[in-house]
Amino acid sequence: MKFLLKQIQKYDHLFQKGGKLEILHPLWDAQNTFLFTPPDVTDTGPHVRDSIDLKRVMIMVVFALIPVVLFSFYNTGYQMARVYGEHTELLWWQLFANGAMVELPIILVSYAVGGLWEALFSTIRGHKISEGFLVTGILFPLTLPPTIPLWQVAVGVSFGVVIGKEIFGGTGMNILNPALTARVFLFFSFPIDISGNKPWIRTITGESWLDGFLFHNSALSPVAGYDTFSGATALLTVANTPAAQSPVAQLATNTFAQLDFWHLLVGLVPGSIGETSALMCLLGAVILIGTGVGSWRIMAGCVVGALGMASFLTLFAPHDPTSSLSGFLALPPYYHLVMGGFAFGAVYMATDPVSAAATETGKWIYGIAIGVLTILIRIWNPAYPEGMMLAILFFNIFAPLIDHFVVRGNIKRRMARAAR
Repeated sequence: MKFLLKQIQKYDHLFQKGGKLEILHPLWDAQNTFLFTPPDVTDTGPHVRDSIDLKRVMIMVVFALIPVVLFSFYNTGYQMARVYGEHTELLWWQLFANGAMVELPIILVSYAVGGLWEALFSTIRGHKISEGFLVTGILFPLTLPPTIPLWQVAVGVSFGVVIGKEIFGGTGMNILNPALTARVFLFFSFPIDISGNKPWIRTITGESWLDGFLFHNSALSPVAGYDTFSGATALLTVANTPAAQSPVAQLATNTFAQLDFWHLLVGLVPGSIGETSALMCLLGAVILIGTGVGSWRIMAGCVVGALGMASFLTLFAPHDPTSSLSGFLALPPYYHLVMGGFAFGAVYMATDPVSAAATETGKWIYGIAIGVLTILIRIWNPAYPEGMMLAILFFNIFAPLIDHFVVRGNIKRRMARAAR
């Protein structure tokens, strides 16, 4: 590494102010700071002795996403093999490799296209390339189905980076979560290709060199009972529960996938790439909270809000068993925590330090409000099952207002104490 550092320093003058390649300084600085600790220090007081900076915060979020990414490789491969009845024949590493071959192109396109926009705006503005895209570039593909066309990945991440962040001034200035902005753009622009109320499993088409990779019988016809390899999600299954029947029983007998609580918790179900496993998201939450990067108040607030609203609504379940809402109203509240993208959103999306509330009290209000709105969207609009995404974006807009009233309330209390 010392040899590499010397080579970088040897040509560093070309990219500094007045150098022949000054315009490319953001790109040069990005690879330098990515590989090595920046040598810049403050030369006047005050001196803050803290090892945490923006790069370390973003890298820690990426590190916390590793369990989710690795499990998603396995689950995608497992769901593909299950369609062809080979999930019991292939070894775990074969399932993992199958999933990785499907997901890696999606992740690489997200990083490549989004990184290009980041570099372009940084070069034009003369700013350093922000490490924030390390998180956006991986969060966005994890919210997509494994069947998403790569050109839509490129379009979506372009919208998220340019419209969701750069037009506001870049990292630290955006009011909306860029990854969610990209996802919601694709959802409403290309709803046919985005997992809505039906998740899709990638299948063998014979049109790609990926097809049949490590499968025993690549020409095998799909097993019977699958509706073009798509089916109702857990949320839609609950919404379609017949009157006076148990939604838990409907989940357990789902013909498309095993949707009992255990499978929903572990994540061995079809769905968006990284949102299926609440257990892996919980592991990521432990990492984020333990390192002080993620706000436990926001995460806990989301859980409290969701459980509180779901528990309150269950009180109305016996009064109208024939209602179209009877399935959701009879569902145990804790099921909501492992369904859809709730866990993923609460851990990785709602805690975005830029677009979330910043005050300690505001974080509780922000998290609880997201949990409450998520349940309301899920119950009263089952055609749009992922209420978490809209709930987070909605309260991204209100986060500054929440902080404003929290601060003003604190000032009034201090003024009242001072007047005594």
